[in-house]
Formats: sequence, C-alpha cells, structure tokens
Amino acid sequence: MNRFVAYVALCRALLLGRLALTLAAVGVGIRLVDDTWRTVATLAVIAVATSVQVTVLSRWPTAIRWRLCFLTVDTAIMITVLVLSGGGVAFFCYAAGFAALTGALLGARAFPLWIVVAGLGLAVSTQLLRSGDTVDSVAAPFVLAFPMIDIVCGYGAAVVTAAVTRYLDASVAAVASAQHSAVASERARLARELHDSVAKTLRGVSFAAVALPTLLRRQPDLAEELASTVSAGADTAIREARELLSGLRRDPLDRPLAAHLRQTCQEWSGRTGVRVHLDVTTVEPTPAARYELAQVLHEALENVARHANATLVQVGLHEREGHVVMTIRDDGLGFALPPDLTALSTAGSFGIIGMTERAQAVGGTLRLDSGGGQGTTVVARVPLSPATVAAATRPGAWSP
Repeated sequence: MNRFVAYVALCRALLLGRLALTLAAVGVGIRLVDDTWRTVATLAVIAVATSVQVTVLSRWPTAIRWRLCFLTVDTAIMITVLVLSGGGVAFFCYAAGFAALTGALLGARAFPLWIVVAGLGLAVSTQLLRSGDTVDSVAAPFVLAFPMIDIVCGYGAAVVTAAVTRYLDASVAAVASAQHSAVASERARLARELHDSVAKTLRGVSFAAVALPTLLRRQPDLAEELASTVSAGADTAIREARELLSGLRRDPLDRPLAAHLRQTCQEWSGRTGVRVHLDVTTVEPTPAARYELAQVLHEALENVARHANATLVQVGLHEREGHVVMTIRDDGLGFALPPDLTALSTAGSFGIIGMTERAQAVGGTLRLDSGGGQGTTVVARVPLSPATVAAATRPGAWSP
C-alpha cells in the first residue's frame, strides 16, 4: 500500500513538473515562432490533458494500477503534441516527461521505451535539420543531442522511484520492529506484575490447599485455620488482580503524562479531602517508565492517605539531565527511616519496597526522606526517552 501511494504521488509530481517545464520552455520562445496560435493550441492541449490526468489520479488513485493503459493514453497525447507543434520544443519537453513517467511506473524495464522515444525524437530532429527553415547550423548539435535527454530522464526517474521504495520499506520495517519491541516490553512488564503479585499469592494458596487434606484427618482445628488462610489468600489474589487491571487502565498512553498525573491527583484529592499542589513539566518518558511513575505516584498518595495525616501534598514532574524526576512531598507526621529500607518489609511495609523496585525496573532510582513531624518526600528518577522534551511548565494548585 505504501508503494502504491508513492507511485501515485510521484506520478502526479512528474505530470505537474512536465507541464511547468513545457510552459516555461515554450513561453520563453513563443515570440520566435511563426505560428503563435498553433503553439498556444499545443500548450492548451498539454494543460487540459495534464489536468485530466492529475484529477483522475487524485480521485481514483487505483487507475495507476493499469500502468500500460495509462502510458498508452499518455503516448497518444504525446503524438498529438508532436502533430500540433510540428516537432517543436513542446514535443521534446513532453517526450522527456513521458520517459520519466515510464521510468517511475516500470523501472528499468522501460529501457526499450526510452530507446523508442529517443529514436522518435532523433527522427524529428533530423527532419527539422533537413528542412533547414527552423534550425541553423549552430543549434544543430543541440537539437540532435536533445533526444538523448529522454533516456537520462527515464533512468533518473527509475532510480528515484527505487530509492523511494527502499526508503518506504525501511520505514515500514522500522515501525514494525518498534511495535514488536513495544509489545515484547509490555508482555514482559505484565508478566513481572503477575509474578510479583498474583502468582506469589496463588502459590501460597496452592501450598496451603495441598496440606489441607492431611490436616483435616490429623488436626481438624489447625485445618480450619488453614482453610481460613486459603480463603483469605484467594481474596488477596482477587484484590491484587483487580489492582493490576486498574493499574493497566490507570495510564492511557493517548494523553500526556503530566495530564494523567494531574487527573490522578485530582481524583485522589476529591476522595481524601487533602489539597494537592502540582508543578509539572510536559515530558514523555518511555511507556514502561511512565507506567511505573504512575504506579509510584498512586502508591505514594495511598501511603499519605493511610499514615501521614497530611493537609497538603506537593507533586512535581521535571526533566533534569536526561531524566524524569517526580517528587511527592507531604506535610504529614513523617517517620524514622531505618538505615536499610529492606528492613521495612519485615515490619509489613511493602509499599516503599515496591516503589523502589518499580523505579529500578526501568533503570531508575527512588529516594525517600522523612523524619518525625517533618513530613515525607519521595523522589523517583528514571531515564527519559529520546523523544523531544517540551519545557512548558504549568504550575497550579487547587483544593477539593
């Protein structure tokens, strides 16, 4: 389909270029010809024929599929121009355009046609020289050499068309490769999400379910507790699956990341009653990075709602040294940070560990600053994609 579109566009360009060249060449020497009205009539025929051809290609591009029919019609027009102009400049310009058109549509296979057109031009040139009325001895070599331009135009058009075709093929291949890479990345991310949440929970439920029959025979009381654990694990898996699906829907890629973060903060503020102040810059990281940033923001806001007792949250998004830096700062209670954040997992605080792992999954880092009564600051820093960054800062604050 891309090649077809290229052929149509190139043919329209050649038709219009031939018309412009013919009008310019004939218009320059129109006062030197003996029969002005004959020349004007020739130009009118070329203009009308070109208009019809371009209109047909614009409204019905599929007409170019019948290449031989299209070239046959153009050949008839060229013969008409030859008869009307009596072998003048208009014919030679039209013949050169015809050769270029055949090169675009047929490629190097049009070489016999180029020879035929050049031979016809040479015959017309010879006839003009024999008449002795139109061409003098000084211009004779140029008149004889002019038909050779048909071969040059045809070959040049064939080379350009082949180059355009290769470029289109390379572009399509590059787009397809990027799409495949994006799909593979998305699958890997989804697999990681499932492994880190639902799969682990279901594995624990499976182990408990395997042990349940034995405990029913030997320790009924313990089996009852284990059954409750299995039920709770199943509920947890369902909740994690729902959270995963919600997270996938939480970041639509058809709108800027800054707008998405703004909506997330607005919805959270409306639900919790805590004011949010945003200072965001329009940056576009990779799809995987923006997903993880959205998840980090969601988890950080949920931590504020559960533990911080804050009245104001400040969210910033900026581009610094080829990285996207997202900052979430609250004025809540804060807490004493352990020397090693992994110690938080032993206390049941998996949210911070999860945020850290999310940033690391896309080649970034996460820093946490907090203290008793000083609030908490979360800074996520991830690499920026090669896309252009539009530094259009849009600060603003709103209250629910």
